[in-house]
Amino acid sequence: MPEVVGGPPGAEAARRAASAVWRIESARIVGALARYTGDFALAEDVAQEALAEALVSWTRDGAPANPVGWLLATARRRAIDAFRRRSALDARYALLAGRLAEGEFSSGVQTGPGRVDDLPWDPDRVDDDVLALMFTACHPVLSPEARVALTLRVVGGLSTEEVARAFLVTTPTVQARITRAKKTIAAAGVPFELPPPEERRERLGAVLSVLYVIFTEGSTATAGDRLLRPDLAYEAVRLARTLAALLPAEPEVHGLLALFELTAARFPARTGSDGEPVLLEDQDRRRWDRSAIRRGLAGVGKAVGAGRGLGPYGLQAAIAACHATAPSVRETDWERVVLLYEALGRVAPSPVVELNRAVAVAMAGGPRQALDVVDELAVSGRLSGSYLLPSVRGELLTRLGRTSEARAELELAARLCGNARERSVLLRKAAALE
Repeated sequence: MPEVVGGPPGAEAARRAASAVWRIESARIVGALARYTGDFALAEDVAQEALAEALVSWTRDGAPANPVGWLLATARRRAIDAFRRRSALDARYALLAGRLAEGEFSSGVQTGPGRVDDLPWDPDRVDDDVLALMFTACHPVLSPEARVALTLRVVGGLSTEEVARAFLVTTPTVQARITRAKKTIAAAGVPFELPPPEERRERLGAVLSVLYVIFTEGSTATAGDRLLRPDLAYEAVRLARTLAALLPAEPEVHGLLALFELTAARFPARTGSDGEPVLLEDQDRRRWDRSAIRRGLAGVGKAVGAGRGLGPYGLQAAIAACHATAPSVRETDWERVVLLYEALGRVAPSPVVELNRAVAVAMAGGPRQALDVVDELAVSGRLSGSYLLPSVRGELLTRLGRTSEARAELELAARLCGNARERSVLLRKAAALE
């Protein structure tokens, strides 16, 4: 939301109130506006304008009794003004004006500091609106980067500044991605609606992929001086919970949410007081979030209970469950982890899955067999430029006593690693082999 610096004493209170309402209700607000106007880009624009106007009005008059209604009423007026400017004979303006005259948009909303009685949307349509918003923001016509930025902006309610900080890019870069995304949606004629049932499951994959990217960046930052970006990870958890509530019959949605919960459960133990990473074998498992683990295990149960077999996210959640329920690294059921990675490699093959399988193989049966898998990956070049492969290879060579080779691999991994915290761990490991 817009930044507020200084101002009258009520400015900070107004900013906090507007920020809280926006973070909680932005998806419903933009979704309702998009349905009413039939214009996704306009809906997001006028919602942002209403938010900016709230900062001024609420500072002066105090927050209204129904802040969501106030924001929607203000945004609707902005939308009608925009249609007026486009054309006095615009069919959409005529439709909106007719609805307004019939009282469809009134809902008891008053623009001053007076009372607002009802929610300014049809509660029977809220779920559809939020789902349609997610599917629109993650539409296949958009680039992956645009999908992430647009989802965090219009569904998550983050400002462009917050998105930029999360992904360590400039605010103008994020603004350009969002602007281009909205223009692309308009040019492609993407309707604001739920995909038909025959397309929904296929399109759902794009939504899950976006949430996965957001969470992954929050759980292990690719760059910067922090290992974790918990605010970003927990935003992905919140969005996944919303999606699971809206699509309770989709096992992969529950699988994704379970994966998030089980991974986030380890956050409290993953860094020390100085922010340095704490490796899995050194973590104090008493600090793991047991409530999150219970929620994650329940999510795996729901995914399994659907009876369709686990998909890629469900399998990853099952692997995370093996770690979450083990008393220690040594007592982890590594044989099961290997089997789960083999299954994951069949349904969603990737070099990263194969690398993780190699780590599990090393824990279950020793480093020699695992090194053969890693060497095959190195020859294939599929992880060229990634620090992950030399990092794992260095660990395996260390366990085999090939210290000079191991040190070279760990030093290479450090040079390729973009995260300062992970880089320092790799350099310490390399130095310990001298």
